[in-house]
Amino acid sequence: MAHMRRTHLAVFTTLALALGLPASAPATLAEVGVIGATSPATVASCPGTPCLAVSRTTGFQVKVGARNSPMTIPHSGALVAWTISLGKPNATQIKFFNANEGGPSEAGVAVLRPVVSKKLKLTYKLIAQSPMVKLEKWFGMTAEFPLETALQTKKGDIVALTVPTWAPALALGFGNDTSWRASRQKAQCTSTSAQTTHTIIGSGVQYFCLYQTARLTYSATVISTP
Repeated sequence: MAHMRRTHLAVFTTLALALGLPASAPATLAEVGVIGATSPATVASCPGTPCLAVSRTTGFQVKVGARNSPMTIPHSGALVAWTISLGKPNATQIKFFNANEGGPSEAGVAVLRPVVSKKLKLTYKLIAQSPMVKLEKWFGMTAEFPLETALQTKKGDIVALTVPTWAPALALGFGNDTSWRASRQKAQCTSTSAQTTHTIIGSGVQYFCLYQTARLTYSATVISTP
């Protein structure tokens, strides 16, 4: 935890200078998606049975128990780092996912903005995204990735996880009051064979598919500015 605090302080200082904020500016760091102890514990499923992974999509947590919209950014500012807790799939599981889900495990984060439209329900516009990170060296760990270039955000934006291949970042066994949503069309909710990641900046995509009883194991660090 000490390492994480030092990283956050360095990121905070660097971004404050980049934004030209005075030392007394009331900017604060916030962790989006960090929730206390859950029942069952939030632990990525792999290498257990079943070993399930997030694959070929962009998704965000909608609810965790009584907590609604945990990935919504509370104040305008910038996203400066993201964290992911990864399961530790065994060699056989890694080989299977690599062969069937497009290649080695990788992921990044995206900033989504809800589109207010009666005709385009569940539509979100992609505002910004981070570089993708190869994840295999981090399997079995919780890894934090500070961003060299912060992603500008507005109050109400949502931090999503983009996975072009696969990532062992899915915790299972929750009740129906825990759910996440993905950028898949209605007919694709039960399939991962198609690439459905939301990656074109400025584009709007409908996040039709809702998955209950599971939680995406990621969070983000945002700095709020006046």
